Amino acid sequence: MKAEIISIGTEILLGDILDTNTNYIAQRLPGLGIDLYTTHQIGDNLERLTELLRVAWSRSDVILCTGGLGPTEDDVTRDGIAAMLGETPEVDQRLEEELRQWFGRRGAHMPERNLKQAWLTPSTKDIPNPRGTAPGWWSEKDGRIIIAMPGPPAEMSRMWDKEVAPRLRERATDAVIVSHTVKTVGLGEGTVDEMVSALLKSRNPSIGVYAKADGIHLRITAKAPTEAEARELIAPVQEEIERILGPAVWGHDDDTMELAIGRLLRERGLTLATMESATGGLLASTITDAPGSSSYFRGGLVAYATEQKIAWGVPAEVVEQHGVISPECAKAMAAAAHAQLHTDIGVAVTGVAGPDEQEGKPVGTMHVAVHDGFDDHVISYQFAQGREAAKRRAVTVAFQLLRRVLLARG
Repeated sequence: MKAEIISIGTEILLGDILDTNTNYIAQRLPGLGIDLYTTHQIGDNLERLTELLRVAWSRSDVILCTGGLGPTEDDVTRDGIAAMLGETPEVDQRLEEELRQWFGRRGAHMPERNLKQAWLTPSTKDIPNPRGTAPGWWSEKDGRIIIAMPGPPAEMSRMWDKEVAPRLRERATDAVIVSHTVKTVGLGEGTVDEMVSALLKSRNPSIGVYAKADGIHLRITAKAPTEAEARELIAPVQEEIERILGPAVWGHDDDTMELAIGRLLRERGLTLATMESATGGLLASTITDAPGSSSYFRGGLVAYATEQKIAWGVPAEVVEQHGVISPECAKAMAAAAHAQLHTDIGVAVTGVAGPDEQEGKPVGTMHVAVHDGFDDHVISYQFAQGREAAKRRAVTVAFQLLRRVLLARG
């Protein structure tokens, strides 16, 4: 089955909201054996939406729409589908009664405008939506299906999981598509591509190499009659990739760097503390995103001001001689975190997040250090892609350096 997704709402085009619905649905179609060919974002314009629906209807087996099912005049999804089908929507008495009961249970009067949420056409059946007032639409005609779901992610995801996906699973006859991701760090995209080049010629499973914020990912995708058979195709390829890339592999699928670091610390029985300047506590916050981090993370010090760094143990002479934006200061901060919180390892970040330079150092200059009680390790680099990106990149580099130190300890 061939599918395409249409996200509807002018607020998406204006950048007021992020279209997470497309991502949610796209991740789940392969497991149903449905091939996603294209996605669209379109505003609340009936004429343009109807034309897009006609084009999609001419080339796809399934069209999945999200958004535009509200009661207001600019909610045009039902109108567009009805126009594309050449059918006239009418109020369904059962849906009207359910709507009035929904408002009644909340002690509210239902505006007559909400009646459009009770519309159906001859080719359409409603899809229950216990989380809101807008039922979905499931329309079938001439061997094709168009499905409309609400825009709010909580409503859409529930409708997809409980109503839409089970029905599509019954219809899908093609093989399932399964993907597995291998995550690496410390190697560039070109290097990884070159190292696994012999495997890239494979068609089933196929391999894609992608640069991500936390390293280079390799996605292995297989198509087979069943999920188990697809995973059997993936397994030997994954093993060969991990043999080639060795210790550069740090995780798989939904693994995050903070989870991987947490596992290493627990396995070695080590504790961790941080001192941050440029990242303002983001490193400590990300560490604690991992469940169970209290077993190894003792705490973090946010030493934004120079005098606070000195108060917490950074030698004044280091600051005087090298400045706070220096590898020497980063190493002193890591050692101070280690000493102040009595941990096995200290990690520190200092730098210039922007928008202005500091101590004559350009925006994006960062120094990340790890003190393991024996040695100091530091990475210095420049990453000038904006304040928020610079801070997040510094956290990623801190995890990379910490991982390297932990692996070296054995």
